[in-house]
Amino acid sequence: MRVGIIGIGNMGLAMALNLRERGVDVTVRDLCDGPETIACTAGATVADSPAALAAAVDVVITVVGTGAETHQVLLGPDGVASIDGAGRAVMICSTIAPNDVIDCAAGLARAGWQTLDAPISGGPARARDGGMSMMLGGDPALVEALAPLLAMLAKSRFVIGPHPGDGAKAKLVNNLLAAVNLAAAGEAFALAERLGLDAKTVLDVVCASSGQSWITADRIPRALAGDFAPRAHARILTKDIGLALDCARAVDQPLTLGAAAQAVFQRTCALGWAEEDDAAVLKACRQSNPG
Repeated sequence: MRVGIIGIGNMGLAMALNLRERGVDVTVRDLCDGPETIACTAGATVADSPAALAAAVDVVITVVGTGAETHQVLLGPDGVASIDGAGRAVMICSTIAPNDVIDCAAGLARAGWQTLDAPISGGPARARDGGMSMMLGGDPALVEALAPLLAMLAKSRFVIGPHPGDGAKAKLVNNLLAAVNLAAAGEAFALAERLGLDAKTVLDVVCASSGQSWITADRIPRALAGDFAPRAHARILTKDIGLALDCARAVDQPLTLGAAAQAVFQRTCALGWAEEDDAAVLKACRQSNPG
């Protein structure tokens, strides 16, 4: 199976390297030369456009940042849909609005492509070793056909529903919870420091007590060590919270904590930390006068 990956940032590049290590024929496309060079060194082929990539592979994976970018690489001029996709598939692994997934799937179908909605979670390290989680929305027959590839990419695979967009909805629920947990943890550890406590000792307490979570196991230790190198950019989770709030408004579901978390993340970005790790919310919470 020949695989193409469009968007080789933190996650996409890790996925490409994982597949190359397993002997998969990989073609990549990105707007930045650096990641393409790394992928090429690992044996991947670099395409000069999404269309050129689509023409050379059996499965296209998109891991670009936004719904607009996903539309562009799939349906825009020189996009994937400009190539006949009969017998081939696209996996949309970006976290984007469910309606964007649905629109892209419809456009791809007109060009003969099947679409699997397949957002991912777990961070670059898990993407690199195939240990991610993946939420799948699409035709069960397509899920079965892509099973060998999915198994290489994600240890935990959850079939959410039979339609593109189902996976995106589940991913936004997950990211909403991650954002709320992270904003709460930022406030809690900023409080611990303001109270004169040793935050690392408090972290030990939390991790052995009822306040523990994946956030306190993964994000907070790095943040307390002053490591804000972006595994997941603060601006990305800020975008995801906005998408979750949009979905909630569409079904008249109040998200009080989601709105509060959005405010914390928006402030983090406004203070200049949008390109840092999303754990930079801790730095925002350390600031006085949040208004």
